[in-house]
Amino acid sequence: MNPLTSLFKFIFSLYGFAIFLVLLLILFPFVLICSFFGRIRGGNLIYDICRLWADIAFLLWGFQHTNIYETPHDNNRPVVFVFNHISYMDIPVIMKTFRKQHIRILGKAELAKVPIFGFIYRHAAILVDRSNAKERAKSVRRMIAYLKKNISIVIAPEGTFNITGKPLKEFYNGAFKIAIETQAPIKPVIFLDANNRLNHKSIFSLNPGKSRSVFLEEIPVVGLTMKDMDSLKDKVYLKMEAAIIKYHASWVSTDKHEH
Repeated sequence: MNPLTSLFKFIFSLYGFAIFLVLLLILFPFVLICSFFGRIRGGNLIYDICRLWADIAFLLWGFQHTNIYETPHDNNRPVVFVFNHISYMDIPVIMKTFRKQHIRILGKAELAKVPIFGFIYRHAAILVDRSNAKERAKSVRRMIAYLKKNISIVIAPEGTFNITGKPLKEFYNGAFKIAIETQAPIKPVIFLDANNRLNHKSIFSLNPGKSRSVFLEEIPVVGLTMKDMDSLKDKVYLKMEAAIIKYHASWVSTDKHEH
């Protein structure tokens, strides 16, 4: 990378983090107030605040976000959204992507330990500790309860960052089990530019530019049982993989995957 480009990204990253912290401190008192309204109403209000935070941050960071709908999307019924996980920028991208319906994100429990941000995270996300079977089961029950209250779930089925050079990592089963158990359809969404805006290799790689989220065709699960889980998971995987290749995602190394 050109030294001047590296220097620009380093300075811009410091600026970006300063914006993040200032907005966090300004909005935190409002999140604190909303937390007293319970997990449903209060949680929905917290997401509204987080969307405002993302709107302001994207403006100040110079990010231009666009939602692309390959097929029409119905905002009036709950679905299980699945997205590709490749950058720390995924959380603010989520706030720009899912605007017109209530959601809850499935997130890593360890992030709840971060000061101030962790408080917001605990009240906005469904926390999961993958190393604890009891906690995993508890998070599944919470996701099912939210879906029954017309709140969509947002899950990264890869679990962790995809650093393979391939379009996607192998998927965990959780999202597909929940979809089948609740009979809620799966809606794959591709984040095309999050890794370009903040590369997973360095937190000092923030830079302005476009941000695109692509809503793919919904995959129904009506009538499916747990015996169909693997075939459902494969179907979603292939659909997302094909879309990532189709849109020429920058992280895909052509010599590391088969088309």
